[in-house]
Amino acid sequence: MKLASRFASHSPMLRADHPLSDDQIRAVAPSIFAETPHESRSQRYSYIPTAAVLAELRREGFQPFMVCQTRVRHEERREYTKHMLRLRHASQINGAETNEIILLNSHDGTSSYQMLAGMFRFVCQNGLVCGETLADIRVPHKGNVTDDVIEGAYTVLRGFEQVQDTRNAMRAITLDDGEAEVFARSALALKYDDPDKTMPITEKQVLSPRRFDDNRSDLWSTFNRVQENLVKGGLVGRTTNGRPQRTRPIQGIDQNVRLNRALWLLAEGLCRLKA
Repeated sequence: MKLASRFASHSPMLRADHPLSDDQIRAVAPSIFAETPHESRSQRYSYIPTAAVLAELRREGFQPFMVCQTRVRHEERREYTKHMLRLRHASQINGAETNEIILLNSHDGTSSYQMLAGMFRFVCQNGLVCGETLADIRVPHKGNVTDDVIEGAYTVLRGFEQVQDTRNAMRAITLDDGEAEVFARSALALKYDDPDKTMPITEKQVLSPRRFDDNRSDLWSTFNRVQENLVKGGLVGRTTNGRPQRTRPIQGIDQNVRLNRALWLLAEGLCRLKA
């Protein structure tokens, strides 16, 4: 459940509610358009041009809506360093939820090529990253990689059918108060994984809806309330010394994805138990 790449908090990032142009992407993440690998790579390094993959996904109807590039200490690596793209299909842009392809890569050897399946809720602007039952394609930069990259894209696309099935199954399952509390407690343990420390917030707080439409007892609504409260933060809690504090939002890209995937797996497991 670890990403091939790590993105520190406050890495250069742009997210929009409309497809991003190449110029907008290049201004934030010029490494996506590297025409060759970094000079430090040997001849055994197989170059996977992100710009070419992006062009293929656009031809399949997917458009980029979010881009991120990691910060670098040495300026000469800025044109080659690790980067992330999130793409949505044009047919789902105006819906309440949309499937996303999450693409990670680098051109300097600091990351393998990776594609994940994800979802995006427009109502709360949180990217939900699906768990291990869906496609998680990783391709190392060695050997003949062209076929693996292309097949990986189609594997992710096919995985979206399973996303929809799981989402519908979660909507059909009703949780009682005790079951919702157990789910919230498990979710808190995923974020605050130190058993020796007191949780700064309670199960009731992470189950609290931020909008009327989420105030439902089905598993899908419960999952989304917990996910949004843990990712966005802003809940009033207490430190181990009893001092009041507000929970912080998760700003690191890698932390966000790891927690999202873990929450999805937790909800999916409960879905199987209740089915």
